[in-house]
Parts: sequence; C-alpha cells; structure tokens
Amino acid sequence: MFSLALSISACIRAGTRVDLAWIVDHHNSTGPDPGQAIAITPGGGRIGSLGSEALEGQLIELAGIQSRCGRLLSLDADPPDYVESGLGLTDDAKCVLVPGSQMPDGLWQLLLNREPVCLVSHLEGDTITDTVLYTADTISELGDAARELFERESSTAEIVGDTVVTALWPISTLVVVGDEEAAQPLCSIATALGWKTVVTGNANDTSGIIASLSPMDSVVVLGHDLTRSGGALAAALTGEVGYIGAVGSQRLQQSQTDWLAFRGFTDLSRIHGPAGLDIGARNPREVAVAVIAEIVATQTAEAE
Repeated sequence: MFSLALSISACIRAGTRVDLAWIVDHHNSTGPDPGQAIAITPGGGRIGSLGSEALEGQLIELAGIQSRCGRLLSLDADPPDYVESGLGLTDDAKCVLVPGSQMPDGLWQLLLNREPVCLVSHLEGDTITDTVLYTADTISELGDAARELFERESSTAEIVGDTVVTALWPISTLVVVGDEEAAQPLCSIATALGWKTVVTGNANDTSGIIASLSPMDSVVVLGHDLTRSGGALAAALTGEVGYIGAVGSQRLQQSQTDWLAFRGFTDLSRIHGPAGLDIGARNPREVAVAVIAEIVATQTAEAE
C-alpha cells in the first residue's frame, strides 16, 4: 500500500474518484499482506496488484457500483474455469473495498514517509462506517488484540470482532545496480531478510528508481561501467537513501570518485566503498554477506 500512496493522494487532490482494495482473509494465506493493494479509478484503471486476477476483476466491477461507504466483501479468489472444474472454493477471500476519500486524513503522507500505521475499520454488517488511524505514538489507545497485531511489526490484516484491523509496516528495499547474475547473491540474502529487491542494469531507469528510496533503503552498485555506476551513485547522493555501497577494487573506486568530482560531487562521505565489512571475503557470496552485514549495521546505528 505504501507504493500507492502518491497516486491515491494525487487522485484525491484532483477530485478523481479512486477506490482502494486489499485482502483481509484468504483460505490460502495464514496472514494476508495488505501491503499488496490495488487502487481502482473510473473506467477500470488499476494501480498495484493483489496477486489474483480473479479477485482484481471482481473488485473492478464492484468499484463501478460502489457507494460512498466502504464494504467488506466475500469473493471467489479462484479463476472461473478453476471453480467450474470443481477444484475451487467459493467465498474464500474477504476484501476491503473503500473509497480513498473515506480514509483518514494524514494517512497518505504517513505512507509516503514510510511510517508504520494501524487502520481500524468499524463494521455494521458488511458496511465500513469509518476508519480510524493509529501510529506508533497512539497505538497504546487500542485494545489488546489490535495492538498485538500491530506490534508484530509486519503488514497483516484480521477481522477482530466488528472491526477490520490492518497493520501496515514498510519493508526495506535494496536496489542493486548491475547485472542480474552478479546481483543474485546479494538479492538472495536480502530476500531471506524480508527485504524487497530491485535489480537494474539500465542506466536510463536507475535515477528514477533511486529517487523514490527512503532512509530505510539501500543502493549497491556493481560493475565497471562508469556511466551506469557513476550515474547511480550521483542519484543516490542527491536522494534520501540510507545506505550507498560501491563494490569493487580501490582502482575502480578512484575512477568513480573522479567521475563524480568532474560532475560536482565532492562530498562522498555517504558512499561505502569498497562496500562491505572487512570479514576477509574471497568470493561473490562472501562479499554479499559482508555488504548485507554493513547495511544492517548502518541501519541499526542510524536507528539508535
């Protein structure tokens, strides 16, 4: 849902209707991730994903006849041909579908800032009468069940009594600038830690990807292509990303320093280069361990 905040807030400012939907219960999931959400605009426009074309198609149809209030919907999560075969289940997913304008004031800015939040939507039958926003500073006001859900520090949603409780926690993103194969050891470890990973080898796309990163995110640059690596480092230095790492020899580091200096970047104190803690790494997998360890150490130090 964090990735939808900018688009939804822009629609609301422009007076364009936008509906927001996320899963709160699914027979195939022990804990649905409300971070996977979709924004639906008039005419069937869609941003984001629930990971189910069947669910998204039904929600797009329902959004067209949606009232001013939100609803808790029971839907078929399986494609029609799967249900007809006798293998599917019916009413096996519960989703919230709510107008973006009905969501609490301040929510979108908090999501843009990557702040954890808790949404408590009150139900009358299947109608959502209102949604109250809680943050880490106000979560103590909630009852035990809702507070414990938020304190798991992961995005999840549950129906608790006559409410839908939705906890939204941001996850760190690691952007690796380089070739897919070279990035694989880094991405494997980052994925195991629950991070989102993005690999890009396209110099034209790199700046836009890095510009959206926050202090809880990281950029690691691989390879000897100075245009690509230098451009990525420059983009990172002008943004808010929390960790910037450059993997490679001292000679490569000097070439990158010269490239950046020629373009006016002289304060390179935020760049970790060569990236990684000194653990005596001898191969790409060990280098990946050293880099990830340095990222964790950097994030931990900044949080204290």
